[in-house]
Amino acid sequence: MRALVDTHALLWWLFDDRRLSGRARQVMEDGANEILVSSASGWEIMTKHRLGKLPHAGEAVRDLRGAIQRAGFEPLPISLEHAIEAGRLAAPHRDPFDRMLAAQSRLERLPLISDDQVFAGLSVSTLW
Repeated sequence: MRALVDTHALLWWLFDDRRLSGRARQVMEDGANEILVSSASGWEIMTKHRLGKLPHAGEAVRDLRGAIQRAGFEPLPISLEHAIEAGRLAAPHRDPFDRMLAAQSRLERLPLISDDQVFAGLSVSTLW
């Protein structure tokens, strides 16, 4: 299985947070699965940390690439097609990070590991 991980689920994985569901944890820890991390999640984590919204993420932001690699996950770059799709989404949701994750999930045909209900309105398949 291939799946894209939402930013909050990635952080909860990295910090072994109990809010990560059992199903999400099972999918993410199964080495047979390919778990992808969007470049948008890296952007979101670094931005929110800089703004003081993720003070506890200091360990991860010091070496985010390494943390993702050590977890066995793969980066998913943002392509022009992803950007076009994110901009075209008709849904009123304005969060650019969520819009990009939705676009990547849709175009790459990847379920999104997320507890965020906003994705239902963006026609995105989620796992939780």
